[in-house]
Amino acid sequence: MTVGTRFGSDAATPAVGVDPLWRRRLRFFFAVLRARPSFAVGYAIVGSAILVALLAPWIAPFDPLKADPSVYLLPPGGRHLLGTDGAGMDILSRILYAPRIDLTIAVLGTLVSALAGGAIGAVVGYYEGQRAWRRALSAAVMRSADVLQAFPVFVFAIALVAVFGQSVRSIVIAIAFVNVPIYLRLMRSQVLSIRQLRYVEAAYVAGASDVAILGRHIIPNAIAPLVAQLSINIGWSVLLTAGLSFVGAGVVAPTPEWGSMIAMGFQNVVTGQWWPSVFPGIALGLTVFGFALVGASIEVLADPARRRVLSGTMA
Repeated sequence: MTVGTRFGSDAATPAVGVDPLWRRRLRFFFAVLRARPSFAVGYAIVGSAILVALLAPWIAPFDPLKADPSVYLLPPGGRHLLGTDGAGMDILSRILYAPRIDLTIAVLGTLVSALAGGAIGAVVGYYEGQRAWRRALSAAVMRSADVLQAFPVFVFAIALVAVFGQSVRSIVIAIAFVNVPIYLRLMRSQVLSIRQLRYVEAAYVAGASDVAILGRHIIPNAIAPLVAQLSINIGWSVLLTAGLSFVGAGVVAPTPEWGSMIAMGFQNVVTGQWWPSVFPGIALGLTVFGFALVGASIEVLADPARRRVLSGTMA
């Protein structure tokens, strides 16, 4: 019994000097950030935007919805660091609160589209080329995706908001709807290549069900491109949300949101008061740029071949 206990204890103990997998991956991640400073910039921007959204009630100097006509269109400086808008609301406070709306809408809309598009793409890719009715169903789904992508995205989003009403929920639905074809195509192309691999065929021969093969063997190995696309689409969705608000089809003013702030201040630019539009525009551009950089880094980290090349350059 003593020997068995000793053997069991030794087997459960990791080898001396071998770091856990998570620690090696974390060390590689930081090495990548040092080798590619642009990736580090992207994570810093996105992390700052998320932190600002969480801490806005404590770091904003003024109430973002409190209008004071006695201080309208004050230039940057003094108590109002970035100035005030045409209603006398503090621009800095509104910029700090805006990510709470923009990021929430963008993240929810993108996640819904990734889940729906990924699930449909997995089924379509797995059954494509099999029985006649399954081929017909797959073809119908892909032609429907073609039709959706044929419409101008911004015009299509405005139409969806008009149908469902002007609200945060409607914008989330619109973003999810226009993004579904992207994830559908990504997942389908991945599944078409993975389903031919030997371990998938072995699972099929062993009697595994289609659901088990998809859930255990195909989707986990096909999901990397979708994860990389998520960050890029979140940034694009932030831009779409701001665009809808700019034309009056998005978040209802005076809710602090970058697009509506740009729209409210745009009319003052011609008279020389540039700050109500320029500062929200800078915040919006930086955030979208940060998500694009994060998406590029995830694309590199999720690709084993590119990871090996990057490891060789850092060696």
